[in-house]
Amino acid sequence: MKIISRFPFLRTAFVFLFAVCLNATAAHAQADDNARKFIGALAQRAITTVADRQVPEVERDERFRKLFVSSFDIPEIGRFVLSRYWRLATPEQQQEFLALFEDITVLTWAKRFQDYNGESLETVSATKDGDRGWVVDSHILRNQGPQIPVQWRLRENDDGSFRVVDIIVEGVSMAITHRSDYASAMQANGGRIDGLLAIMRTKLDQLKTSG
Repeated sequence: MKIISRFPFLRTAFVFLFAVCLNATAAHAQADDNARKFIGALAQRAITTVADRQVPEVERDERFRKLFVSSFDIPEIGRFVLSRYWRLATPEQQQEFLALFEDITVLTWAKRFQDYNGESLETVSATKDGDRGWVVDSHILRNQGPQIPVQWRLRENDDGSFRVVDIIVEGVSMAITHRSDYASAMQANGGRIDGLLAIMRTKLDQLKTSG
C-alpha cells in the first residue's frame, strides 16, 4: 500500500478500479433482480391470461401464444430439441418443424394453465450461468400439498431483455424431455424428417380438437 500512497497516478488508478468493481457488482445485482422480476411477471401474466373464464377459449389461446412467443426462445429450444437431425433437415423442413413445434408447445401449455386452481409462483434467487445465461429458482405455492421447485433457464439479450430457454420442474428439464421424445419419434420413423413432421401435424390436430 505504500507504493500506492507514494505515486498519485497509482492511487488514482486504484480508486478507479475500485469504482469499476463497485459498479460491476451493482450491475450484477440489478441484472439478478431483473431476471427474477421477468419470471415473476411472466407467471402472473400467464395466469391472468389463461385463467380468465370470461374470455372465449380461442381468444385465451391466442393471448397465451403472444405471451409465450415473446417470452420463450422457440427457435433455440426447437433446434436443441431436434438435435443432430436439425442439420439433416432442409430449410423448408426446419421452418415447418419450428412452426409445428411452436403450435404444439403453446397449445399444450395453454391447456395445462386451464387447470389453474389458485397456485402462485414465488421467485427465490437468480444465478448467473455463463456469459449470457441466468438460472432463476422459484417455487409453485399450492393451496394444498408441498411446494414444487421450478428452475427457469434464461438467455439475456443484448438489450438486457430475457428469453426462457428451458424450464426444470422438480429436476426434470422440459427441453431435455422434449429432445428425448422427438429423438424416439425420429428413430421410429427411420430418421426421416418427413415422418416426424407428419406425427407433429397429427398431434397438433388432436390438440386443436380436444376439450
